[in-house]
Amino acid sequence: MISTFLHKIWAYALMFVCQLSGHACAYGAVAVAPPTQLNIKLPAGFQINVFSHLGEKIGQPRMMAFDSQGRLYLALASSNSVAMLPDANKDGVSEAPIIIASHLNAPNSIAFIDVNTMLIANQDGIVRIHQENGQWSTPTPFISHLPYGHHTFKTIKLGADNHLYINVGSSCNVCLESEPLRATILRYTLDGKPAGSLVTLGRHAANPIWASGLRNSQGFAWQPKTGVMFATNEGSDDRSNTKNGQVNDDIPPEHLNRIETGKHYGWPYCWGDPGNSKKQVQDPNFVGADNFCNTTTPPAITFTSHSTPIGITFLDKTNFPAEYKNDAIVALHGSWNRRNPSGYKLVRVKFNDENPVEALDFATGWLNIDETGQDQAHAWGRPVDVITGPDGALYVSDDRAAAIYRISYKKQD
Repeated sequence: MISTFLHKIWAYALMFVCQLSGHACAYGAVAVAPPTQLNIKLPAGFQINVFSHLGEKIGQPRMMAFDSQGRLYLALASSNSVAMLPDANKDGVSEAPIIIASHLNAPNSIAFIDVNTMLIANQDGIVRIHQENGQWSTPTPFISHLPYGHHTFKTIKLGADNHLYINVGSSCNVCLESEPLRATILRYTLDGKPAGSLVTLGRHAANPIWASGLRNSQGFAWQPKTGVMFATNEGSDDRSNTKNGQVNDDIPPEHLNRIETGKHYGWPYCWGDPGNSKKQVQDPNFVGADNFCNTTTPPAITFTSHSTPIGITFLDKTNFPAEYKNDAIVALHGSWNRRNPSGYKLVRVKFNDENPVEALDFATGWLNIDETGQDQAHAWGRPVDVITGPDGALYVSDDRAAAIYRISYKKQD
């Protein structure tokens, strides 16, 4: 109990410092080496190994991407750099990291828009680097002046429609934003021009907002068969289900949203009802206009509250069994201020055609709960991103253990 209390005090203090400074901060930001024996529980036939242990000197990995040659790249927000992890002998363990870009500004993600051009999502905008004769250029501005601070990490991905998508998190836990780009997903053309849901004419500036009411949607992916976009979203902290009531750690649930152009997903006024997937619940302590919640879009599926879903990837290109191919894996980074910790694992989201129907544990073991069930200090790892490699394996980044894991499947005899 005491350790839980102290962890909360430390976490709130860190959050306050991060908000004042505007810097990118991650709760539990001190790197912890992964144990010699991972002890990660997986379904039968799956195995896991450490693909790379980066250590604090290299940095703590966030989002990842593979290039056309099958080499893994990752953003390192803690060291303001981007690295490539070669595996020349294809043994499932990388050689020494190679830093390809440095002196960045809390980079959270990367995206290739052609074979030799990479976009890097800093906390205040997007920069571009180009590779020629094996050498990467100095970063140059591509999309500038994005809001930053608090939920400051940005994710950029190339969508199924050949447009760029970027998340911008909220500036607060619960508030009415004065900056319209906050709590959104933005959409741009490949040359960096805004291409949001509203068509602007005449002297009006083009608007990049694609979807809104999203407190912090760092992870998104497109369903391979349909091209439908799905995004994870983190719910608000310290909420009550009664007016001026005590904080209830079991609300609100975390969301997986089906992202559609022009839709509003409820934050800061509403959250999804875990018992009714087609209903939004009004926050009794932050009330919007009459009937507002009924005009917003409920989640496609929910996760345990405060488990912090981030990365998501579909499994169609893995070498996993056939029954996994239509499904997705979501990384739950883990709670930071919950009395009984949640998250710290990977979950498999099962789909029925284009609709998610169930979330099941896939990989667990990053969180070791003591006998009281309340000691969060035993969380030695925090999964961030998941991505399918060209070898059909699943790669997982962990910004607490400063490691990349490789999960593969071997058919049982």
